[in-house]
Amino acid sequence: MAETVAPAVAEPAGPGSTRRERTGWYFYDWANSAFQTTVITVFLGPFLTTVTELAAGCELGADSCTGYVHPLGIRVAAGSFYPYLISLSVFLTVFVLPIVGAIADRSAHKKRLLALAAFIGAGATIGFAFVTGDRYLLGGALFLIANISFGAAIVVYNSFLPQLGGPDERDTISSRGWAIGYLGGGLLLALNLVAVSMLSEDGNPQRTMDLARWSIVSAGVWWAAFTLLPLRWLREHPTAEALPAGGGNVLTDGFRQLGRTLREIRAYPLTLFFLLAFLVYNDGIQTVITMASQYGTQELKLEQSTLIVTILLVQFLAFGGALALGALARRIGAWKSVLLSLVLWTGVILGAFWLPAEAPVPFMILGAAIGLVLGGSQALSRSLFSQLIPAGKEGEYYGFYEISDKGTSWLGPLAFGLVFQLTASYRVGVVSLLIFFVVGFVLLAAVPIRRAILAAGNTPPRVL
Repeated sequence: MAETVAPAVAEPAGPGSTRRERTGWYFYDWANSAFQTTVITVFLGPFLTTVTELAAGCELGADSCTGYVHPLGIRVAAGSFYPYLISLSVFLTVFVLPIVGAIADRSAHKKRLLALAAFIGAGATIGFAFVTGDRYLLGGALFLIANISFGAAIVVYNSFLPQLGGPDERDTISSRGWAIGYLGGGLLLALNLVAVSMLSEDGNPQRTMDLARWSIVSAGVWWAAFTLLPLRWLREHPTAEALPAGGGNVLTDGFRQLGRTLREIRAYPLTLFFLLAFLVYNDGIQTVITMASQYGTQELKLEQSTLIVTILLVQFLAFGGALALGALARRIGAWKSVLLSLVLWTGVILGAFWLPAEAPVPFMILGAAIGLVLGGSQALSRSLFSQLIPAGKEGEYYGFYEISDKGTSWLGPLAFGLVFQLTASYRVGVVSLLIFFVVGFVLLAAVPIRRAILAAGNTPPRVL
C-alpha cells in the first residue's frame, strides 16, 4: 500500500533528511487521517448523537428528538452533547498540548512520544466497540481520550517538519503530507462505504448503528497499524535543547522549558499575531469538518450513504487541492494562497446555508468545493507557521498551534451548539460560522509575514 501513494516525483532535499524519511513522515498523515475522516467527519457525530438520544429516552430511528441528558448533573440537549464534547476536549488540550511540545523539544526520542500518543488514541478509538445501547458517557470519555491523544501525536509529528526541508521546500513537503493523508483517509472511508452499502438494511436503524460503530473501530485499527511505518522510517533530530542521556528528567525539564517559553513568547509578537489569526479561521474550518455529518443528517435529512459518498469525494478532491494550492504557493507565496482560500471558505458557508433538504446532489457539489480548498488551506498554514518558530522550539510552538487544529477547535462548535439550543435550527448555526472566516482573513492580512519570519530568526523563502 505504501508503494501506491509514495511520491513519484523528485523530492526536495531537506537539511539532513532523506526521501525515505520524508515518505515515513508523510505516512503518519496517512495513518491518522482515518480518525479525522471516518470518525470525526462522518460517523461519530451521528452515532454519538443517536446514542445520546437513546439515553434521553428517544426511540431509535425517530425523525426528531427534543430530549435531554444530564452528564455530571448538567442539563444538555441531546443534539448539543457532541458539539459541547468537542469544546470540552479543546479546553483540556489547552493544558496538555503545549506541555507535550515542550517535552518533545527536550527529548532525544521524539519517535517514542509519537508512538505513545498515537497508540493511546488508536486504542481509545478501538474501544468504541463497547459503546452500545445508551452508553453515551462511555462514548464521550473515549472520544476525549482519543481526540486529545490525536492532537498530542500531531504536535510531535509537526515538530519534525522544519528538520525535513529548508524555507523554500516546506510548502511542498507539508502539502504532500496532507495530500497523502487524504488518500489514506479516503481509502478507509471507501472500504466503509462498501460495507455500509452491502450490509445495511432498510428500516433497521440498529444495523446502521452497528455499522457506524465498527467503522469507528476500523479507524483505530488503521491508525495503529500504519503508525508503524513512520516509527520505522523517521530519524531522530534532537534539537540543541534536547537533554543528553542521563542529563535530567525530560518531564520536569519540559515543564520548566514551557514556563520559560511562555515568558519569552512576548518577544515574538508577530508570531503570536499569526497564531491568533490561525486560531480564528481554523476554528471555522474545523467546525465545518466536525459538524458536516450532523448538519447533513439532522437538518438536510440525508442518508448516511450520501454523507459517506460526499466525504469520500471531499477526500480525493482534497488530494488534488492540496497539491494545487502547494503549486500556487510556489508562484504567489503561501500567505496569499491561504488568504485566497479563506475567501473561498466564505462562499462555502453561504452555499451551505441555502442547501435544500433531502437533495443529495447540491450537498455533493458543495462537498466538492470544500475538497478543493480544504487540504491546501491546512497544509500551507502548517508550513507557513514553521517559518515563524524560533529554532529549537518547534514542539512547543506546534503545541500552541495544534490547540485549534484537526478537530480540536472550541469556539466554533460551542457557537454552533449554543445557536442550536437557542433556535433549534442547524442552518442558523452554520451562518454563525461566517464570522470566523471574515475575522480570520482580516487578522491574517494584517500580518507582515516577511518581518515576522526575520523576527523569529529565520530566513524567508524566496516567494511570500
